[in-house]
Amino acid sequence: MSTSEIFLIALTIILAVPYAFWRLLRTDHWAPLVVVQIVGGIVLGPGVLGAAFPGYYSFVFNPQVIGALNGVAWWAVMMFVFAAGLELDLGDARENWRETAITAGCALIVPLLLGAAAAAVLLQQPGWIGPKGGYAQAVLGIGMACAVTALPILVLLMEKLGIFRKPLGQRLLRYASLDDVLIWGVLALILVDWERVGRQGMFLAFFAAAAWAVRWLVARVEQNDRWYVSLVWLAACGFAADWSGLHFMVGAFLAGAVLDAKWYDRARLDGFREFLLLAVMPVFFLSTGLRTQWGAGLGGVGGLAVFGAAALFLVAAVVGKLAGVHLAGRLLGWAKGEAAVIGWMLQTKALIMIIFVNVLLDKQIITAETFTAMLLMAVGSTMLTVPNVRPRLARMAAE
Repeated sequence: MSTSEIFLIALTIILAVPYAFWRLLRTDHWAPLVVVQIVGGIVLGPGVLGAAFPGYYSFVFNPQVIGALNGVAWWAVMMFVFAAGLELDLGDARENWRETAITAGCALIVPLLLGAAAAAVLLQQPGWIGPKGGYAQAVLGIGMACAVTALPILVLLMEKLGIFRKPLGQRLLRYASLDDVLIWGVLALILVDWERVGRQGMFLAFFAAAAWAVRWLVARVEQNDRWYVSLVWLAACGFAADWSGLHFMVGAFLAGAVLDAKWYDRARLDGFREFLLLAVMPVFFLSTGLRTQWGAGLGGVGGLAVFGAAALFLVAAVVGKLAGVHLAGRLLGWAKGEAAVIGWMLQTKALIMIIFVNVLLDKQIITAETFTAMLLMAVGSTMLTVPNVRPRLARMAAE
């Protein structure tokens, strides 16, 4: 078969298999479609079906097909991260700065510290730090991954639970938005390359000047033209950030963060995000699954060790997030039950956290085994959210 025909076979599998499991097994209560797609990427990858049926894997996911899929995945995730940056409403956070800062700070710092402590123990063993990563970089990266909240998935779950447009939903958006800014700031700090620090300085100078010009332009052109200008701006920022030694996804987030969502038609923006989740992000999930590693790696790291590391990270992430939010609730005098609901809602880690650790893997700060453990942690944390929140919301409504 030609490469294009095999590519279309791969695309059919990517779109059909997770959807079939999600629809037939009715997993929405504990695993929304996006989570099933991430798990599907892992199962379809080299560690599970690829190991059981190597002939299937080498035929469908040959180097040419993987190259084509990676191209789609790179552009898909850039647009998705751009949309996440665009959704940030820092003005609302400024109006409620004290509550937002205390809650977002506690919800980020406590799991970060617990995650970093777990990483500090794990990384004493060989096989977890990448060839170009330092101990401090890996500890901070893993700690931050344990603290991440995925804003786009949070929105999806809030819509499912019926709280998106309610005051509680708007509070959750503020907390997660501020944490999103800090997440990408920490990632930029982790990726500082002293050999390229001159390039990074040039990137920041270019970005500051270009952002001012693009804001001026976007605010003055017609609605349709804004989308074209924005996509050109996105591609240019991604290239400049990658060239400087950061990562194209850092540039993608910054490209969206400096623009105002009010300049774009809300229905069209929602449709754009939904289209990405439906049509192209499944390719990113599959390409992520293709990077998982279960067999023995450096220093003898193998499957059981990966699952053990995932469990360690999951405990650090869940306990840290709940403890941090309960601390904020005590400081701010929240009503009974609010801290538990907010703490569990902020557990959602799929997508943004997976994007975050993909960058760490790309830059060889962590190994494929560490990446796999973090991916399992993200899936587990996100799957815990709805089953723990739904009964608590019902009790709050009954009181």
